[in-house]
Amino acid sequence: MSKVIKFILSFLVLFAFISCSKTPYTNRTQLIMFSPQQEMQMGYQSSREILKKEKISKDPRLNSMVQRVGKNIANAAKRDDYKWEFYVIDKDILNAFCLPGGKIFVYKGLFKAVENDDQLAVVMAHEVAHALARHGAERVSMIQLAQIGQVVGGAVLQGSKYENIFNAAYGLGAQFGVILPYSRTFEYESDEIGLYLMTNAGYDPNESIKFWQNMKKLKKGANPPAFLSTHPADNDRIARLKELIPKALKYYK
Repeated sequence: MSKVIKFILSFLVLFAFISCSKTPYTNRTQLIMFSPQQEMQMGYQSSREILKKEKISKDPRLNSMVQRVGKNIANAAKRDDYKWEFYVIDKDILNAFCLPGGKIFVYKGLFKAVENDDQLAVVMAHEVAHALARHGAERVSMIQLAQIGQVVGGAVLQGSKYENIFNAAYGLGAQFGVILPYSRTFEYESDEIGLYLMTNAGYDPNESIKFWQNMKKLKKGANPPAFLSTHPADNDRIARLKELIPKALKYYK
């Protein structure tokens, strides 16, 4: 019993140092272990490493599109404290990503699914939404909390017949029960916030459906089961966007 009490007290002390915040637009409560300043510094350092490692595209058309649309979405986000930067990586990959603090990278290959500025706005707004919602800091916080929980739990049960069972079960539970589902939550949330941002910036939210339909056609091979994926299934994502478009249109300017 004393070990269980120590386990509970350890977590209570830990949570006392975690900041609670809410995501913009969706108002979801978050637990984040880093200050915004720490988060921005992590994003800055990571972006410098990427710029050293990756080849940045010099295609004037693609760069012009990314800068133009990215700045419009960033203006709609109204976060002047963020140091927004937009880059095109010269690789044939269907992807884009965002680092904390507003460093956004779009792979050249993604333009196969982009037919116009409105569809690029789907991508840029989704990535800007990740930055606004502080998903990077939240994900790192979740991973660290899971690791701390396993260490504390292992210490409590050390030497007992339950130690190995706990370690195996906790690892699977943290991965499939928390980290992957929360990653899908981040994606759905960024889709929603991104839809509001792009509409606020004057782009057509209906183009989000066409963009994801284009992405679905371009993907090769079967997607992993939804419960094993960090991203929602394409059909689920499209269905969710269709539900949100009427609400997004209220933000249209």
